[in-house]
Amino acid sequence: MVELPDPVNIAVPGFIALVLVEMLVARRCDRTRYNVRDTMTSLGLGLGSTIAAILCAGAVGASAVWLWNHRLLDIGYGWWAWPLCFVLDDLAYYVFHRSAHRVRWFWASHVIHHSSQHYNLSTALRQTWTGFISLSFVFRLPLFLIGFPPAMVFFCAGLNLIYQFWIHTEMIGRMPRWFEAVMNTPSHHRVHHATNPRYLDRNYAGVFIIWDRMFGTYAPELDEERPRYGIVKQLGSFNLLWAAFHEWIGMARDVWRAPGIRNKIGYLVAPPGWSHDGSRDSSETIRARWQARQERGQDAVITDHG
Repeated sequence: MVELPDPVNIAVPGFIALVLVEMLVARRCDRTRYNVRDTMTSLGLGLGSTIAAILCAGAVGASAVWLWNHRLLDIGYGWWAWPLCFVLDDLAYYVFHRSAHRVRWFWASHVIHHSSQHYNLSTALRQTWTGFISLSFVFRLPLFLIGFPPAMVFFCAGLNLIYQFWIHTEMIGRMPRWFEAVMNTPSHHRVHHATNPRYLDRNYAGVFIIWDRMFGTYAPELDEERPRYGIVKQLGSFNLLWAAFHEWIGMARDVWRAPGIRNKIGYLVAPPGWSHDGSRDSSETIRARWQARQERGQDAVITDHG
């Protein structure tokens, strides 16, 4: 079995250095971009995520090897396999990421990454402690069954994660048009982290924004509407344990209190914000109200000019 280094471990010192550089620039340009307690929470969550990944690596690796031993094709490490693996891995990430926003079980783990009301490079390090519990790794398992070697897939997944680091910034406006058309960029990803109704549940891409364009989940960042960051119901705390587990706690409470098995299952697999009595807001209801207001505003303008 071929062994490859973990590119993320190699990149960590660079991550920290770039965070420090951005902090220094922000002190001169816009001090509101960084909050000390928020940044420390992000770094603490990143450290906890690294520890959790190390503890769970054996089980994930064993699952990958078992599936690869039952592979459909013998792909190997040919030069052509690397770019193909990278692209398919990014597609698998898109499917995971979209599911992480549309299924509460996965959201309970992913919400950590969205819980900051600031958007800077330290936010990229705000990662989950419970990815193994939510089974987020299952989205990459088909790649092993197809025949891509585990070491290749894990290496490509690491490169994918490294790419996503630099797009967590407000320091970069927009990239050249051709780049914005194909690749995920800070502009695209700012939309993804925004709580504005226009931007909710959009731009799930990891590296290639083409997946969002293909599957109807793309939204551009508008100059006239600056993104507001965080989650719909803001965390309101810098406590590491609350940040890491608050959605699991909320979900467990909902399941316990829900009447009937069907509703209990709904609180696990329905989109975040779903409730059995319709008393809460999901991204769909928030966007629907916003669209209704937009349409009423347009109707009013037409009437005034009529």
